[in-house]
Amino acid sequence: MMNKCIITKLLCGIFAFACLSLSVQAAPWNQLTGEQLEQQLAEKFAQGQYSKKGADSCLMCHKKNDKVMAIFDGAHGNPSQPDSPMAGLQCEACHGPLGKHNKGGKEPMIAFGQESKLPAQSQNSVCLGCHNDPKQIAWHSSSHNLDEVACSDCHNIHAGKDPVMNRLTVNDTCTACHSQQKSDMNKRSSHPMKWDRMTCIDCHNPHGSMSESALNHTTVNDTCYSCHGEKRGPVLWEHAPVTENCANCHNPHGSVNEAMLTHRAPQLCQQCHMDDGHASRVVQQGGSDAFGGGKSCLNCHSQIHGSDHPAGSKLQR
Repeated sequence: MMNKCIITKLLCGIFAFACLSLSVQAAPWNQLTGEQLEQQLAEKFAQGQYSKKGADSCLMCHKKNDKVMAIFDGAHGNPSQPDSPMAGLQCEACHGPLGKHNKGGKEPMIAFGQESKLPAQSQNSVCLGCHNDPKQIAWHSSSHNLDEVACSDCHNIHAGKDPVMNRLTVNDTCTACHSQQKSDMNKRSSHPMKWDRMTCIDCHNPHGSMSESALNHTTVNDTCYSCHGEKRGPVLWEHAPVTENCANCHNPHGSVNEAMLTHRAPQLCQQCHMDDGHASRVVQQGGSDAFGGGKSCLNCHSQIHGSDHPAGSKLQR
């Protein structure tokens, strides 16, 4: 009985050592630099040794991982869709040819996400191999691409429903990086973004556009007019900063001032209008006259966005 126990413990020790050795050798490319890893992957692609069993080979090891298996709940894991990776090379369509990866993990695969050593440009080239429609036409000149943001930093491919594609969660994805805008949208005067009644992608294209700030429309004003049609001209009497850019006076992400103004009147008006004796005068005691009380300059010049009244040259009617 004693000898049997000793043999059992010895066999368990040998098995544990073997498993430890295997885990140490499971990812020998962890010590490689990003450049060395890219070179090895390029060599694998040149050899083109894809698995004959496709995803079945991968699932022999990865089927116990819930995050991996979640891909079959979404479009990328649906073999009935002809454009889906699962209808072609399956897992290897994105992660590259298997090669000898399944033989003790001797060869690397394309990995995505923050833990990947591959540069964002290399990761994104895989996605752009399929997603090259007009929506991504301006991606290469976009701020996200120039800042080396990877597609997987925003998108979750191994998910039944990508959170960034959901209008109720897309703002959370954007504000995870754009913290200043997150702060602005929680100020007292803002668009209804914190209640998810409006989203970042209503105005911006995260994949880039031909307009400034990756706007969906040609200009800032055109973007605003898509909702605020009543402010669109032409009008008889125009207000120059209004026709130039709505953001001259408003912060579209939110402000502590009423109507998302960047400054309160009369300070806002004084950025352009010099003191002429009444209109731009700062009143020391608020409420003592028309220029320091209520809406300040807007008490009289109420049609600040423009006027069609024949006598509205001063934007008063």
